Amino acid sequence: MTPPRFFAVDYAINPWMDTTTPVDIALAVAQWETLRDTYQRLGHVVDVVDAVPGLPDMVYAANGGLILDRTAIVARFKYSQRQPESIAYAQWMNSRGYTTVQTRHVNEGQGDLLPVGEVILAGTGFRTDPRAHIEIADIVGRPVISLQLVDPCFYHLDTALTVLDDTTVAYYPPAFTELSRAQLKDLFPDAIVVDSADAYVLGLNAVSDGRRVVYPAAAAGYAGQLSTAGFTPVAVDMSELLKGGGSIKCCTLEVYS
Repeated sequence: MTPPRFFAVDYAINPWMDTTTPVDIALAVAQWETLRDTYQRLGHVVDVVDAVPGLPDMVYAANGGLILDRTAIVARFKYSQRQPESIAYAQWMNSRGYTTVQTRHVNEGQGDLLPVGEVILAGTGFRTDPRAHIEIADIVGRPVISLQLVDPCFYHLDTALTVLDDTTVAYYPPAFTELSRAQLKDLFPDAIVVDSADAYVLGLNAVSDGRRVVYPAAAAGYAGQLSTAGFTPVAVDMSELLKGGGSIKCCTLEVYS
């Protein structure tokens, strides 16, 4: 995780970002700290990557890359404003002993690359280039399933889908093409289907350890669905970070073994 010390909305690269809306950095930091403390309370280890001045979106650590089996695929960002983040996250990955590799084509890390079981669900349509999906499959030696996003409000896969455990996901169908919805229905017939009210507070931008699901507090309906499915929902308010188009998962770069 990276604290939002320099968080701002100085530019707009997704529909959530409004440069005329002020950002309360103190509130953003407090919400981020609550999320970090929640992870630690649940027994997870949190490494903190230093924030870099001039990189207001670096708080969205999930986009820094994909770490899987000691290999770290470093992000290659689409927009110039975020490209220097790759350097900062690669330095942290190298300092932790991961083998770092890069793709030739745009990939935005765990924003669009979500492992589930032995496969990787990979989003495309707005950020990650589908050619990077092929590169990543070769690097990690796992099947990569491409899913096409069609609604710019759900510009990354992790805004429209939560991986809950090795066989279960939750998702918002209108964010995907008809073909991708069919793929998801075939792969995950017991998936949780989330409604618009929860999707449009980025309720699916959540993190699960297989039992407990840390989710944005505004997604009350999703919390009920999680409980019914046997998961334990853990609410955290991330309303200030939502101004940049991110929430809980966006702020969390998970390390997959």
